Amino acid sequence: MKSFLNLLTAVALVASSSLVSAQQAGGSPAAAPVYKAKTPKLDRTQFDALLAKPDQLVIIDLRRPDELTKNGGFPVYLSIQSKELEKNLAFIPKDRSIVTVSNHAGRAGAGADLLASKGFKVAGAVGAQDYEAEGGTLSKIAPPQPKQAAAN
Repeated sequence: MKSFLNLLTAVALVASSSLVSAQQAGGSPAAAPVYKAKTPKLDRTQFDALLAKPDQLVIIDLRRPDELTKNGGFPVYLSIQSKELEKNLAFIPKDRSIVTVSNHAGRAGAGADLLASKGFKVAGAVGAQDYEAEGGTLSKIAPPQPKQAAAN
């Protein structure tokens, strides 16, 4: 365990010195590349048009459960966290248009691109918070109550 901690300390020192060197040289540390989705981000009007045909649509919400209860969501959806999406492809119907959802459509765009590459009919990606900011209404989702222990 001690050698593992020493390794972590060494890695942190190297990273820190690289950051300082880059700043002293007048540069800035390289930012992680931002993923640019190929799938279109839908605005409220576009998404509302799809919602008008619920028998042709599947909404896949890629947010964590705590994000759903904190921010709200759409009345009917599949909840699959983004990191679990590829493992759950068998549960997603291929005969409907798919809209993926995240808070601001970042994860939704990446998830939609994955689904499109696997042959699904993807209509677009939606940011739930963006949809609400554009005047759309989200359903507030209450977290499930903890189960009570059975009295013996």
